[in-house]
Amino acid sequence: MSFFTNKVVAITGGSEGIGKAVIDALVPLGAKIATCGRSYDKLYNLQMEYTNVMMHTVVADVSEEQDCRKFIESTIDTFGGIDILINNAGISMRALFEDVDLSVFRKVMDVNFMGSVYCTRFALPSLISRRGVIVGISSIAGYRGLPGRSAYSASKFALQGWLEALRTELIDKQVHVMWVSPGFTASNIRHAALNAKSESHGETPMDESKMMTAAECAQLILQAIEKRKRSVVLTFTGKRTVLMNRFFPSWADKLTHQFFFKSGKLVK
Repeated sequence: MSFFTNKVVAITGGSEGIGKAVIDALVPLGAKIATCGRSYDKLYNLQMEYTNVMMHTVVADVSEEQDCRKFIESTIDTFGGIDILINNAGISMRALFEDVDLSVFRKVMDVNFMGSVYCTRFALPSLISRRGVIVGISSIAGYRGLPGRSAYSASKFALQGWLEALRTELIDKQVHVMWVSPGFTASNIRHAALNAKSESHGETPMDESKMMTAAECAQLILQAIEKRKRSVVLTFTGKRTVLMNRFFPSWADKLTHQFFFKSGKLVK
């Protein structure tokens, strides 16, 4: 028996990346899993991979309120409730603010912030009744605004501020609210990141092989949930960035600029 045995875990964006890695880690622990994603094919492949597992999948776009309602309500209908909600679905962007189409901001905020708000609101009565856990998958960009990722940074700052307010509201109801910031993790998020015209970049400017793997990230996320952490920054680089930004903000500005810009151009 593990902490997650027979727990109903609903995770958004579970068909690939960190979300898929979390599911891979949960399966041997005996959890009942519900997930959603925009791709029917990816969700179908996930179910075929785990034919003997109690898993509920829904095609849904978390930026759409009714899709979130469908995912949460069908999960409760299937399993009787939700013990842990992991708001994982997210999208990034890579463009200077002076160049970006404002539709990029709307799309990133709708997915990263409003998607979490929608799913949490619909799941909240069940989570309260079960004294459950609400998790937000955030980012170092939720602590330190990153150049070329202004919309992404805004969405993660919003996510963390909202979760902190929600955590305080729910103390008496014994619902645990937390957020996890993976730092740079090997996944598809940089390939799918939006450009200035709200189109997918289709490539990554960084060496993914040098990053934490999604599987490693998933294990740390589950450990944080089990230990009911308030917030966790997973990588050493991320922890260093957060501390430097807190105590030496001007220096952090300069080092962050050096990292993302070469010869005055955004390169990462």
